[in-house]
Amino acid sequence: MAARSHAGMGTSANACADIEGTDHAPFEMPDEEILYDLADLFKIFSDTTRIKILFALLERDLSVSDIADEVSMSQSAVSHQLRILKQGRLVKFRRDGKQAIYSLSDDHVHTMLSQGMSHICE
Repeated sequence: MAARSHAGMGTSANACADIEGTDHAPFEMPDEEILYDLADLFKIFSDTTRIKILFALLERDLSVSDIADEVSMSQSAVSHQLRILKQGRLVKFRRDGKQAIYSLSDDHVHTMLSQGMSHICE
């Protein structure tokens, strides 16, 4: 992802524009920084392996080894992709002893996957 002076993917909620607009306020072009963050988010979704991992996590929380089995990849390859997904705030993890258990960060991730599938299946 492109290096920028800000922390990336940490955009404050009040800085984000409502792309729908309202009857009272027309759509306004978001700040350049927000557009970069949005482009970075879509870059994360541009990798089939990361999409497979996200779909695996739709059903239940999984360890790295469980994800690797689910997507037929090595644990090191899965760990690399999980790091990118964590940086993009699409997944989170918790410790269970020595294992890290991964889950989707929030319902937005499910919605993005669902909306994407709806769009391509029309």
